[in-house]
Amino acid sequence: MAVKPVPDPRPEEPEPMFGPDIELIRALAAVLDEANLSEIEIGEGESRIRIARQATVAAAPAPAPRPAAVEPVPAEEAPPAPVADDASHPGAVISPLVGVVYVASEPGGRPFVTVGDEISEGDTLFIVEAMKTMNPVRAPSGGRVTRILAENGARVEYGEVLLILE
Repeated sequence: MAVKPVPDPRPEEPEPMFGPDIELIRALAAVLDEANLSEIEIGEGESRIRIARQATVAAAPAPAPRPAAVEPVPAEEAPPAPVADDASHPGAVISPLVGVVYVASEPGGRPFVTVGDEISEGDTLFIVEAMKTMNPVRAPSGGRVTRILAENGARVEYGEVLLILE
């Protein structure tokens, strides 16, 4: 006597359009790192893959112990006294937009300004690149450059202090 197989009464589950493709996820994570993005998402139809960095909160460093004795610095060699909050300094020059700051007009070129330079209102201090557009940062007033806080090629935020004028 021959036995016939009984069909499975459960319906077949449809295969997903794309499952968790580990190689795709690794490739997207690499793009995330290379482009310094916080998240990336791709999709086809109703299927989506989204990869995002988790924000990490760095703990504040412990205050350094104070030395017992400090030698006084001669007045002519003393650096300018740091301002507790650079943004509230009357000579603070801030970034007008988010982007990448450049201190010279070309790589390896002479910087627009250096510490100790006397500048006039309207002089170019930096260039901030945003969306492939070079935006000059001009001096809001004349004065002497006492501190340059921006580093060449660094990413800057809107309102970030770039330089201090006295």
